[in-house]
Amino acid sequence: MDLYLQHKTAVVTGASQGLGRSIVKTLAAEGVSVLATARNEALLTDLQAEIKAEGGVVPAIFVQDFTAPGGPAAIAAAALDIFGTVDILINNAGASRPLAPIAPEEEWQAAFTLDFHHHRQLTQALLPQFIARKQGAILNLASTYELRSINASAVAKAAIVSWSKALAGELAPHGIRVNSLQPGIIDSAQIRRIFPGEERKKFAEREIPMGDFGEPEDIANMAAFLVSPRSKYVTGTVAVVDGGMRRYAF
Repeated sequence: MDLYLQHKTAVVTGASQGLGRSIVKTLAAEGVSVLATARNEALLTDLQAEIKAEGGVVPAIFVQDFTAPGGPAAIAAAALDIFGTVDILINNAGASRPLAPIAPEEEWQAAFTLDFHHHRQLTQALLPQFIARKQGAILNLASTYELRSINASAVAKAAIVSWSKALAGELAPHGIRVNSLQPGIIDSAQIRRIFPGEERKKFAEREIPMGDFGEPEDIANMAAFLVSPRSKYVTGTVAVVDGGMRRYAF
């Protein structure tokens, strides 16, 4: 299926590894010119080389600490300087932050800076050109886990989902779509530490109807669809890619 993404431009945060890296690779394979941004220059350069070897559109890279004051503004300025206009924004950067019930204020502030406030700031920095052109797709990576212990990142990601739904309503008249994507348990170095060896197999057999953890490509494929013209009537929704792990009343 042609996603009609050729010659589009995109910004992807947290792009050097994990889900962000896979999303950049998938978009590049679809013909998208991507600004891939993260802190690690070596990993970003390696990503460029990998995509070039696979025949995709080689992304531009921008080394930036997303959490730094002015980080979102710097990313937006770089994207507009390189591309002129941006068609797609994928807010992916984030990190798990488990906390005790009574936790230092700076830990909560750091979590919301990374997982909510700076995504909002980057989006706001790019919105004027989206609105002026009456087009654009914004995708926010969220969190599926309904945790039984406190994780400040999951709380901030819940705020992302609520904000995304409201933003979708505000921006739809301008031809701009906003969606959220909630990954289930996706195979990664971090997940392998939590579920080593037989623990992965036992958990997956008990909790995931599909029988195993997902791959980063599973998230990237859904992301590419949600930001493509193929999903032109999809906005304000939360897409879940979790192998059937979550349980719903209906």
